[in-house]
Parts: sequence; C-alpha cells; structure tokens
Amino acid sequence: MKKLDFLVAIFAVFCSGSSFAQQPAPVKVDEGLLQGFYEDNLTVYKGIPFASPPVGELRWRAPQPAAKWDGIKQTVKFAPAPIQMGNPSSGKSEDCLYLNIWSPAKSSNDHLPVLVWIYGGGFCAGSTSEPIYSGEKLAKKGVILVSLAYRVGQFGFLAHPELSAESSDHVSGNYGLLDQIAGLEWIQKNIAAFGGDSEKVTIFGESAGAISVSMLCASPLAKGLFRGAISESGGSFGPTRSTTFPGENMKTLKQAETEGQSYVQKAGASSIADLRKIPADKVPSGFGMAGGWPIVDGYVIPDDQYKLYEAGKYNDVSVLIGYNSDEGASFSPARVPEEYIAGVKNRYGKFADDLIKAYPVGENHVPKTARDLMRDAAFGWQTWAWARLQSKTGKSKVYYYYFDQHSDYPKDSPHYGYGSPHGQEVAYVFEHLNASNPQTTKEDLNISEAMATYWTNFTKYGTPNGNGISKWPAFSDKNPVLMYFSQTPHIGSVPSIESLKVLDNYFKWRRSSEGQAWAK
Repeated sequence: MKKLDFLVAIFAVFCSGSSFAQQPAPVKVDEGLLQGFYEDNLTVYKGIPFASPPVGELRWRAPQPAAKWDGIKQTVKFAPAPIQMGNPSSGKSEDCLYLNIWSPAKSSNDHLPVLVWIYGGGFCAGSTSEPIYSGEKLAKKGVILVSLAYRVGQFGFLAHPELSAESSDHVSGNYGLLDQIAGLEWIQKNIAAFGGDSEKVTIFGESAGAISVSMLCASPLAKGLFRGAISESGGSFGPTRSTTFPGENMKTLKQAETEGQSYVQKAGASSIADLRKIPADKVPSGFGMAGGWPIVDGYVIPDDQYKLYEAGKYNDVSVLIGYNSDEGASFSPARVPEEYIAGVKNRYGKFADDLIKAYPVGENHVPKTARDLMRDAAFGWQTWAWARLQSKTGKSKVYYYYFDQHSDYPKDSPHYGYGSPHGQEVAYVFEHLNASNPQTTKEDLNISEAMATYWTNFTKYGTPNGNGISKWPAFSDKNPVLMYFSQTPHIGSVPSIESLKVLDNYFKWRRSSEGQAWAK
C-alpha cells in the first residue's frame, strides 16, 4: 500500500463518519458487556434487559435478575413492548423487561443526575418506544435519561389465591410495580458505568406512570432508590372500593383475589397452571377486566396511601406534581346534563347534590365546570391531597403546577371552552413540539423550554429553580401557590379551590365507617 493510501485509511478510521468512530466502547454492567451507539453527541443504548423474561413459570411472579451473557450484547433498538391491546411500534411480547438510556456523559466519572421515565397507558398499555418519549432533548440539558418498561394489564396486575400461595410474601398482583422497582434497582447497581450518579435519581411519569410514581413514593420496597419524584396527572390517594371509579381505583388484596378467581374461570382455565400454558396473545387482557390495576396488597402498597401519608409512612423525597386544566375532556364525558347528573348520583351518593352545585352543569350542555369534577376526582384532588399531606408531614419540598396551555377557541368552534386535555403536557416536557407546525406558537415553544428546564433542574438540584428561569416557590398550606404553565410560566393559586373542598369532604366521608359501608 502506498504511504498516502495508508494515511487516508488511518484517517478514515478516526473520522466521524466511520463505523469505528460511530461505536462507543462497550460498557460493563453486572450481566456483561453492552454495545450502544452515538447519536447527536449522546451515547444511546436501547433494549437493555434489567430482569429475566417473565415467561413460562415466571408469568405472574416477581421479576427475577437478568441472566449473564458472554460476548457483547448489541443494544441498538427498542425491545418489544409488553403484551397489550394496542400495537406499539416496537411490537409486543411477554419478554418485555428492558430499559433504554440516553447519556451525555463523556466518561464514567461524570456522575450526572439521572431522570427515569415511567410510561402511562391506564396500566393496560404503554411502550418506551413512543417517539414522544425519546430522551435526547432532556439528556442534552445535562441529565441521563432512562426509560423503563413494566408489565401491564392482566400480565402486570392479576391477583389470585393460588398466586398468593406461591409467593413467599403471601401476596399477588402488583407485578408491574415490582418491575419498576427492579428497574430502579438495576439503575442503582449499573448507572455509574454510563456516567450517572446513583444517589441523584429522579423518577417521573404521566397518567398511570404518574400514579406509579405516587405508589413508589409510598412503597417501602422503593426506599432509597430515588431522591426526587415528578408526577404529571397522577396520584393514588383515594380509598379502596369494590366498584371502582377514576380516583377510587384501588381494591384490597382479598377483593382482587376473588375477582382473579372469576377471571381464570372466564378464561377457560381451571387453575393458574392451566392459565400459564395459554399463549400470551390468547390470554384475555384489556382495560376494565379483572386484574388490570395495582392493588393495596399490604406488601408493595402497605395500606390506603392517604393514611400512610397522614402517618408519615412514605419515602420523603422532594416532589414536583401537577395536572392539566381539562383532564375531564379525555375520559368519555357525559354528553347531556341528564347523563352527567345520573353519573354523579350513582358515584357520590349523599354528596351528589353538593358536588353538582360545586361543579355545575348547563341547562342544555355539559360545560367545563361539570367536566372538572372528573378532572379533580381523578387528578386535581389527588395532587392537592398529596401536596397538602406531604407539606404537613414531610421534610422535603413540594412543587405544584397547573398546565393550561391551549388556544382560545372562538365561540363558533367545537372546541370553544376547552382547556388542556390529559397527556398534552408530555410533548412539552420532552421538547417534542413540532416547531414548523403553524399551530405551534412562540408561547408553546417557550412553555416547552421552561418545563424541560424546570424538570431537569429538579433532577440536578432537587429544586426546579436555577438557570435564569422564573422562581417557583414551594407549596404549603401557609403558602398555597403553584406554577401555572399558561402562555407564560407564572405563579397562581390552587384552581377550583372551593369545589375541591367539597370533594375533599366526600373523600373524608368515604373513609368513615358509613362511607366504607356505603361503597361495598
């Protein structure tokens, strides 16, 4: 080879366009070596197994450690999502316990803070491969972004007496939450290899992911696995109930086991052993079926979360929590006043009339004031109760927000009177708004930048404040202020506070002996 050709060849190896330069050095984790890839000044790893595949005899069991491997495992594409009704872009499989990492670290000595995403989907769906969850924008703000998967639906939360008998802890259900905990334990052991700091982990999620965050904050099994928590439209402070409603979603272990027995029979099986033999895609699964939601099992979730917080029995970490202005528009709202009134009376019993006054309906239509009852029962009151309880019984700070970023629709628009629906804020947080879309305003982009900065500040410093953005004061009953994301970030008071107080009285009654007996 001529000298010039040799030099050209050497240069090609080291230039940014070569296959050699595009592959970072393998990373050593407990199970073996991982090969990621460079993307836009980040090192990315997709499809890292953090637990053994929950298949065969491991179906409906707590997650087990991932097996070790020889050689170098390629982690360059998303793993399949869990079994669910929908069809995620990455496909779906019972073999689903994987996580993904976007790291801006230049070496393992960088000790960067870590932000861990837990997806939503009503505990019956969800995937880490959704484009809106891609973590590169947040990672570029100086944090390591991790997204982790967990079992959903009946694969994630089925309870049954046989399953409880198999368990050394004498419980069943909540496998999806145990998956999340296993993922966080893996991060504690291995994130330093990616340049992360295991003592600076913050968890965040939306909807079912945010409810999961709330539950992890209350679970003794998650103690020490994170130092901060962000909940976007979540919380689980309602009491247990045999017939559940949004905001009162939880059942006891005994209730869930009884439903699990009926579920197995309807599935055409005579035992859990028989049900384990049914192919995953033939196992009945879907929202509203038995076994599709976390439960108060006395182990992962020791008790009614409201009572745990009253007693100070929770993981006392700083939290950033909030919800959207028109959550109720996203959950099959009543179409006519009569339907709304009948639904309120069916759910709220003796409090129905007071709540209809607090959340009034129109003569001929169902306005936002009425939709806000569902918003507050499922999200607003949960967030308000969480903020108030923790600010009273905890030492860590509470930062509270209200997302209300939307167009002002004209009166002749079908969207007139609507606010921000469930899940709208996610694209803002991940900075995945389409700037070229004519409907994306300068205010939208400014709100997105602010939210991403607040979220990553909170991950870095334990407070959303810093880096030149508007100060966000901590919430307490003595200082009941929150951050409004509405055209600009600005401080405001708790929305619909008088209506929330009426709803609070309902939840207090539900915890009384009379209220408990009524709901059975």
